[in-house]
Amino acid sequence: MYDFFSSTLATLLVTLDPPGLAPIFISLTMGMVAAERRQVAIRASLIAFVIMTFFALGGGRILTVLGVGLPAFRIAGGLLLFWIAFEMVFEARIERKAETAQSAITIDHIRNVAAFPLAIPLLAGPGAITATILLAGRAGSDPRLIAILVALIGAVLALCALVFLLAERISRLLGVTGNVVLSRLLGVILAALAVQFVVDGATAAFGRL
Repeated sequence: MYDFFSSTLATLLVTLDPPGLAPIFISLTMGMVAAERRQVAIRASLIAFVIMTFFALGGGRILTVLGVGLPAFRIAGGLLLFWIAFEMVFEARIERKAETAQSAITIDHIRNVAAFPLAIPLLAGPGAITATILLAGRAGSDPRLIAILVALIGAVLALCALVFLLAERISRLLGVTGNVVLSRLLGVILAALAVQFVVDGATAAFGRL
């Protein structure tokens, strides 16, 4: 049980990478006030928890029944991430981004950002879903190990929410110019990550063929 606990915790921390998501959170919530950022952080973590718990409790079997493979998740997640990265890099060229930041921050916008792309696919993405399914398979039918898995998913996602809340201080230190530069830079990095998702998914899919 201790070995399962330690390996599961390490796997989830590496897969989700809370510190690595902090800069992306800053870029996606640019223009929001502290209360709105807090709402996005908590909502995104809760949505990701529900999704990952679903896969921990049998999502892998459902995907098998539906005939959907994990490579397809990687490719789809990569394409969605690339779209977000494109908007981050060429934000000034998008008409809907020409409005002021405050007017764009609506309740629907907060909910949308929390669900996509934060919860899906940045938190509960292809890597996290794959890791969850593999860990659930290792736990087998032991209810204690499944409970440990679900508890650790909640703990790591709570850590992600905490990192997101602290990211606001970093945003204030960077200032307006720093945030704009960071957004463009992270857009390029996110685009590369998205392409890597697609490559991994395609490699796995064609490898099976």
